[in-house]
Amino acid sequence: MPKVTRDDVARLAGTSTAVVSYVINNGPRPVAPATRERVLAAIDQLGYRPNSVAQAMASRRTNLIGMVVPDARQPFFAELTHAVERAASERGKIVLIGNSDYTGDREIHYVRAFLGMRVAGLILISEGPSERADAEFAAHGDSRVVLLHRRPETSDDIAVVTDDIGGSMLAVDHLLKHHGHPYVACFGGPVNAPAPGDPVVDHIEGWRRAMADAGVSTEGRLIDAPFSRYGAYQVAVDLLKSPERRPPAIFCSTDDQAIGVLRAAREVGVRVPEDLAVIGFDDIQEAAFCDPPLSTIASDRDSMAKAAVDLVLDDSLAVPGSETPRIRKFPSRLVVRRSCGCAHDGNAV
Repeated sequence: MPKVTRDDVARLAGTSTAVVSYVINNGPRPVAPATRERVLAAIDQLGYRPNSVAQAMASRRTNLIGMVVPDARQPFFAELTHAVERAASERGKIVLIGNSDYTGDREIHYVRAFLGMRVAGLILISEGPSERADAEFAAHGDSRVVLLHRRPETSDDIAVVTDDIGGSMLAVDHLLKHHGHPYVACFGGPVNAPAPGDPVVDHIEGWRRAMADAGVSTEGRLIDAPFSRYGAYQVAVDLLKSPERRPPAIFCSTDDQAIGVLRAAREVGVRVPEDLAVIGFDDIQEAAFCDPPLSTIASDRDSMAKAAVDLVLDDSLAVPGSETPRIRKFPSRLVVRRSCGCAHDGNAV
């Protein structure tokens, strides 16, 4: 069979090839609904498949979005990446994913590779783009960059984040005021934690503020712990096996840490929540299936992912004086389950 062309679609739909192009590319000009339906019906009837490579060469853009994450194996990043992929699909885009492994060299490797593929834009979960990355962005000015989940204080890039400080305060307030604990310990990050603007740093800041507001000292109550569940488990075993050092409640900067704490508590015979209350941060799917189910702070990942995709594709941001905010901050909410001492699971506060 001869190859079906755009001319064939236009002829069957009774319109011009330009209109067919507008329908396929969702612009740049609007198409009347009835005409659009005729074109789509003709495409379906003829089995026409647009040449995406030719489209990309003509527009200097592909239907691809590049996304760089620290480690897609970690549940939080896996769930956030999946949400971005779903949001991009709704806009007719495909997501390419690269893992930086928290190293600048691997991050710049993927930034260069994706920009070289003429992606429509880049979504980065990054400790802060390096000078080399900024140079790549400048050289490919037609590809927009959006930071997701974290925005370093020194960065002026467009960003989508959650209210990490406010969410942490919700968790600590709940333990102090609702459950009446005299103080709350915090499992922060390692000693060499990232600079301000990193979510975990903001989680610690929220803990400090909530403790200060309640008139409770934080001295000696910030625990250095790895972000992984196994690393947090090791730290928690050492802490919890000593009754005189064991805190009444722990706020963990990630759910992975909290899962490690729950495992350690079981191992050393500390009952949760009777002897120890625990709240995490992230609300990964696994949190609801812990034993006991884990209370945690949730962000609206689906809305954040949609906002990131919309911003990376939003041409209005290229217009000087655009009113589109450069930072989109989404609220956090407390999801109470039994690990904090609440009787019922899954209630959002």
